[in-house]
Amino acid sequence: MIGREKELEQLEKLNNSERFEFLVMYGRRRVGKTTILQEFSSRHNVIFYSAQEKNDSLNLIDFSKTLQQHYEGHYIAPFQSWEDALSYVTNKSKKEKTILIIDEFPFMAGPNPSIKSIFQHEIDHHWKDLNIFLILCGSSVSFMINDIMGYESPLYGRTTSSMEILPFDYIDSAKFFENYSVEDKLITYGILGGIPRYLNAFSSKAPIQENIEAEILRNGAFLNDEPMMLLKMELREPSVYNSILEAIARGYNRVTEIADCIHEDKGKCSKYLLTLMSIRLVEKRIPCGEPEESKKAIYVLTDNFYRFWYRYVFSNKNYYELLGTKDAAKEVMEDISDYMGLTFEEICKQFLIRQAKERKLPFIPFYIGKWWGNNPAIRAQDDVDILAMNKKKTEGLFCECKFTNKPMQMEEYDDLVTATRAFPEDMKKYLMFISKGGFTAPVQRRAAQEGAVLLTIDDLFKV
Repeated sequence: MIGREKELEQLEKLNNSERFEFLVMYGRRRVGKTTILQEFSSRHNVIFYSAQEKNDSLNLIDFSKTLQQHYEGHYIAPFQSWEDALSYVTNKSKKEKTILIIDEFPFMAGPNPSIKSIFQHEIDHHWKDLNIFLILCGSSVSFMINDIMGYESPLYGRTTSSMEILPFDYIDSAKFFENYSVEDKLITYGILGGIPRYLNAFSSKAPIQENIEAEILRNGAFLNDEPMMLLKMELREPSVYNSILEAIARGYNRVTEIADCIHEDKGKCSKYLLTLMSIRLVEKRIPCGEPEESKKAIYVLTDNFYRFWYRYVFSNKNYYELLGTKDAAKEVMEDISDYMGLTFEEICKQFLIRQAKERKLPFIPFYIGKWWGNNPAIRAQDDVDILAMNKKKTEGLFCECKFTNKPMQMEEYDDLVTATRAFPEDMKKYLMFISKGGFTAPVQRRAAQEGAVLLTIDDLFKV
């Protein structure tokens, strides 16, 4: 299994406990939660129940079948109530360890909210003293956080652990495409992001352009309307959310810009943005080092595939149908370097975080991210692709990221030096440049003299 070693290790650690363990696992759809649970289940004697969007009585019947098949080897009859079903688990668990996994728990608790109280009662009166490992898993992130672990939930305080399953980073995503060049691995991550289901849709034996044509642009392909399908599953007004996501993908990042772009009220947009943040599609960002309440906040799409899809597929659907999938894919690839700019900054940020964990940076960053704001030295707005600072802001690492074929010029070196002047003179400053196209000879000589670090995309994959 690619890239989920830590998650499986944590599951094994909890399973090895001889006391009651209650794990809440959550994460956005397609991120691979069920796959992790199936892998874990293959190693142990597990009761695995996957709830479905059915009414309460049908879910109880299915749950009864799962329990009885596990313990008796065959189905006898449905339990009369959820209390009876959990009491049955209690009685069986007095003799042996029980691992009970309920996938998509919101489908069970949604039609019958009292189920949470029924679980709470069984835990408090029986399970807490038994060797039971309970895992409740769900794709509705807000439900799992608020309705299961939240203060007002009957299950509040009963969990012993929680686990959010996150998308892969660029390193693990690249493992799906061992045959690709370093550049193509990064581009594929820029298109698909770190969602395993999306990564599996591309063939590592086909060029990126052919994959875009066959797996994204072709009508009927899984990825052709995937974002739209998920929005309809998650949200009640997908048309408004579509407009917001498209606006952000086109570069409208502030609330007022988004509202003006889609002709909606600013307050309404703010409400919808909170929902998109709760399902992990949008993230609010502030300039690195500034307080959370900064008025310079912007909103970005956290999912690469959504950013790609809204920029190209959603915005150009009618045009691409006239153009044809082959020529449309070609046109997309001609624009890919420009598209990759933001994604490459995120990739480089992941690289710096990994370097920090391995103690390979001059200091351990307390702040890390993009910075933008006024630069008094030039009396104009300025930005830094990635800024990392220590806790006291006495040291700063300034990083410029370029995803172009052209070697980096001295002018771009000077631009970063100028940006550092927006920060105190007594700050100890380090320069780093990461360029796909390499560096001109003058830049290399100056970097050597001044101690600046020059890296290419090959360096991003070196351990």
